[in-house]
Amino acid sequence: MSPAERRAIRLYTLAWWLLAPLAVLRLLWRSRRDADYRAHLGERFGHYALPPTSAGDAPLLWLHAVSLGETRAAAPLLEALRRELPDLRLLLTHTTPTGRAAGAELLRAGDAQVWLPYDLPWAVGRFLDHFRPDVGVLMETELWPNLARACAARGIQLLLANARLSARSAARWARWPALAHATCGALAGAAAQTGGDASRLRDLGVRDVVVAGNLKFDRRADAALRAQGRQWRDAAARRVLVLASTREDRGVAEEQLLLDAMPKGLGRRALVVLVPRHLDRVPALRLLLDQRGLRHGSRSAGPPDAELDVWIGDSIGEMPAYYAMSDAAFVGASLLPLGGQNLIEACAEACPVVMGPHVFNFAQAVEQGEQAGAVARAADAAEVWRRLLGWLDDGAALQRARAGARDFSSSHRGAARAQAHWIAQRLRGAAAREEASSQPAAGSAPGQ
Repeated sequence: MSPAERRAIRLYTLAWWLLAPLAVLRLLWRSRRDADYRAHLGERFGHYALPPTSAGDAPLLWLHAVSLGETRAAAPLLEALRRELPDLRLLLTHTTPTGRAAGAELLRAGDAQVWLPYDLPWAVGRFLDHFRPDVGVLMETELWPNLARACAARGIQLLLANARLSARSAARWARWPALAHATCGALAGAAAQTGGDASRLRDLGVRDVVVAGNLKFDRRADAALRAQGRQWRDAAARRVLVLASTREDRGVAEEQLLLDAMPKGLGRRALVVLVPRHLDRVPALRLLLDQRGLRHGSRSAGPPDAELDVWIGDSIGEMPAYYAMSDAAFVGASLLPLGGQNLIEACAEACPVVMGPHVFNFAQAVEQGEQAGAVARAADAAEVWRRLLGWLDDGAALQRARAGARDFSSSHRGAARAQAHWIAQRLRGAAAREEASSQPAAGSAPGQ
């Protein structure tokens, strides 16, 4: 590292030392609603009850999936990896309880699952020395300077899979060029979702960047969830519009914007299903609905019925069911400058999507979806409703949009196979180097 990079790493680490107590307090605060946030607290600092990993014949892949979305995206990747490497051992790490709960379903005998520690040098060093992975894979956008440097120091190849880096995020990193280069230069490679992502990653110093597509297209449909969605639709007894993954930013809630713009009497024509991104906001949403005199129920209280105006989807892991019950959907974090949430999941259920103006997290997918006729853009909440109701009022247009969503989803599959092969090559190379290093030098006797 250059002197500037060393200074940047030291300043970054100092900031972590100062912020670590606040990070723990935040965990405890969030654990008021979800006790899993305070479970295994020692793992956040590199202390593990699991025994240290011993050298074995099978390679150990460490994969980090922060939360629920990344863990779902990892599922087809792991399935493809196990086809390439049947004896693969997996270490799965997360940051949130929703990710850890979903990740538990991906484990097999011999695998392990823990929290990834905070990005403090001694914590990440203890984590790496305890588990000794052959190759590490970070999903999507995770760039941790001390973790990357610790992997490089130990000869552990650290990769970014399904990598995305928006222009906005790249600009933030560019404000700290020494820190960006120290971090990205320590990565062994990245499999980017798009050419734009690849270009921005290279500009930050990542080596060996390939374009391999988006794993979210490869997620398999869950037949049971799809059937559940159809049952809910039958219970609703009318058309259904979903407002999905809605969020709040700086005191402004997308739900409030949408409810204020919602046409009067819509409940007679269609059931509105409101599925917030974060379930701890459900009490506030109920208050919003009460203030507007809207009759509402929730998934936790029972199926929808013909008397409701709004049904709240207060469950985790059932988004395919909500999309399967719907005629069309708005996908949130796009009315506010948050970059948008995953629209691909809706299209996989033949559910056309309206997005707001802020889609930098899924810019290429939105553009491709528009070209396929599966996605419509809206400048504000009022236009969201005009787009959604336009589909409901024109049956032929709705059927074209549904067919476009289905084709858009199916035509972009294949990223799991490509990225699994790319990672498997790294694992095979690591195994070959380890085997070579364990062989006695030429001309020496065994045991010398």
